[in-house]
Amino acid sequence: MPETTSPYQALAAALRARLAVIADRELYARDPTEHLARLRTISEEVIALQGQLPAPIDPQLAHYLQRSSYDKALAFLEALSLKARDFS
Repeated sequence: MPETTSPYQALAAALRARLAVIADRELYARDPTEHLARLRTISEEVIALQGQLPAPIDPQLAHYLQRSSYDKALAFLEALSLKARDFS
């Protein structure tokens, strides 16, 4: 049976993808317009995935997401994932 992706896992993956786009300096140097378009697309995906999180959202995670502190949000989600693995 295939493993399903939780909304938290999907959001974490999108946040990682956003960081990868930001880090793609080669694309930025070659085609800044395309770089910005990719950043906009992945950022819109992050926002859409935020809306799919089950309520109630942890207040600290909600704070990070509302402030667009995506590095902190990703660290929070990764720590949450590690805790979940420790209990399984």
